[in-house]
Amino acid sequence: MPNFMPRAAAGKTMQMIVVTVIALLVATPGKAQTAGAAALAAAVANPVAALISVPIQFNYDQHIGPDRAGDRWTINVQPVIPFTLNEHWNLISRTIAPIVVQDDIFPGSGSQTGLGDIAQSLFFSPRKPTAGGWVWGAGPLFLLPTATDDLMGTKKWGAGPTGVVLRQDDGWSYGVLANHVWSFAGDESRPNLNQSFLQPFLSHTTPEAWTFGVNSESTYNWNSNRWTVPIGVSVSHVMKFGEQAVSLSAGLRYWVESPDDGPQGWGLRFGVAFLFPK
Repeated sequence: MPNFMPRAAAGKTMQMIVVTVIALLVATPGKAQTAGAAALAAAVANPVAALISVPIQFNYDQHIGPDRAGDRWTINVQPVIPFTLNEHWNLISRTIAPIVVQDDIFPGSGSQTGLGDIAQSLFFSPRKPTAGGWVWGAGPLFLLPTATDDLMGTKKWGAGPTGVVLRQDDGWSYGVLANHVWSFAGDESRPNLNQSFLQPFLSHTTPEAWTFGVNSESTYNWNSNRWTVPIGVSVSHVMKFGEQAVSLSAGLRYWVESPDDGPQGWGLRFGVAFLFPK
């Protein structure tokens, strides 16, 4: 059995949060449903939906480092804010701010806790699907060297294009999100960035607002010619606590391909997303 217990005290606190999320996910199915819950669940599956949301995602990975002794918690705070530009176009702001707790990712490195590098994406997206029913968005991606520890970031400024295309019908959502980042400034002693990201996804949302999905968040490093490929499965549920709509999620992922010092084996993912429909 894989060992999912992090060693850092902060990691233990996060584990308690994860247990709470699981308990809520299991204990509240079918309660506090609204007529629009399934529509909200479908919007959550659309990266460029005109829906304000604040997802908080908890990720745990293990067997990191050349001696496979390290583990890492990554809490991604991912606010999504849509702006209406005119009657035809939206601008979707998607931010990923990672908070990292990691142990022994290199021999003798000890523990680190703090902020990682922030990624900011901007998608220009038509307000209506195409005649064929496809939804798309494209724009720039910026990587900011905000890491509070040298072992948690690249120390490089980066930028590149990002885009997404998807289709939603009969409860199914399927598509792909991709981006590429090149570094253009930063610490000259650090390797330059030249990296692609590819996220194909497939999910099904039920009338009861449950969503079952599978995806991969793969990266390709053009400098080392190496893929990093996790395959993930997840379940999520949209419900209301009082007047607040939320989406709770849980999932597993397996690292099919990883660099020599990257994560191995199984990982965990849990999340809560606060939803603010217009």
